[in-house]
Amino acid sequence: MKRSLSLLTFSALGAATTPALAADLNVTVEVPRLTVAEYHKPYVAIWIENPADATAAGTLAVWYDADSKEDKGVKWLKDMRQWWRKAGRTMSFPADGISGATRAPGPQKVVFAGAKGPLKDLKPGQYNLVVEAAREVGGHEAVRVPFTWGKPGKPATAKGTAELGAVTVAVK
Repeated sequence: MKRSLSLLTFSALGAATTPALAADLNVTVEVPRLTVAEYHKPYVAIWIENPADATAAGTLAVWYDADSKEDKGVKWLKDMRQWWRKAGRTMSFPADGISGATRAPGPQKVVFAGAKGPLKDLKPGQYNLVVEAAREVGGHEAVRVPFTWGKPGKPATAKGTAELGAVTVAVK
């Protein structure tokens, strides 16, 4: 009886110290169709930022030209300056479960599982989803969307002005 009581106690302590959330983060990023002479798909970084100190809580996705010869695609990741300074420069590429190809214009829907990657250790609270885009022979833009991690809620949206359209995040 003592043994089962101590196991129960340790199980309860373990549950109290880990996030009790297995929600998913649904993200939609609108890549606008631009009418320019030389169009290149943008490189995009999607990460979670702690609004209290603007540190990166985790990188969710990086869309870039991973198949370029001699890893030239990695060379241009630093053009997404905010993400690069906060998280990118310490990463190795390609990063399993994070790296992906650039995306065509239109709405890009991505679901990040709460039980995997940086979301599995994310404590409930207020965060910003940051989407940063940089395009060769183009511009640079970052869009921040505040959201609450820890309970499902209605979607939050922010809109870019040039390189990004609407960015929507929902905890489901």
